[in-house]
Amino acid sequence: MKKTLASIIALLFVTLSASADNKDDALKFFNNYVSAANSYSPTIAGMYSPNAKIIRQVVKPDGTTQDVTTNTSTYITQMKIGQAGAKLRNYKNNYSNISVTEVGNDKYKISSLRQPTGENYKLKTYMIVQKQPDGKWQIVEELMQTKVQTFLKYAKN
Repeated sequence: MKKTLASIIALLFVTLSASADNKDDALKFFNNYVSAANSYSPTIAGMYSPNAKIIRQVVKPDGTTQDVTTNTSTYITQMKIGQAGAKLRNYKNNYSNISVTEVGNDKYKISSLRQPTGENYKLKTYMIVQKQPDGKWQIVEELMQTKVQTFLKYAKN
């Protein structure tokens, strides 16, 4: 009986330790993403899964929201176009209230508030990151609120 109990405790410890390591790795990935995004690194494109779900939640002037969903390829193309102007303005995002929650096997949801440079408001954001079979972490889903109304022209009615 003691051996069985000891085995169960040991297995539980190993499982919890691996889960904690992956949670820390997911947070490290997020911090690397923030650094890459704020420095306009070309490595940002490889941080997204080729079939990631990208959602821009537009906050309208009346406070209501509308989701605008796109695919990774379109998003990366739009991001590269917008980077030149953003870099000239020294645009960056600061993140606060960061929390990491396990949502599946090697899959974590990282939620936070995003504050664009020069603004006094904060917007909701989350990304779901997943450890790939090769050990690499990638964004498989992302929602980021924005007050940029031009995204609405891409909304599917």
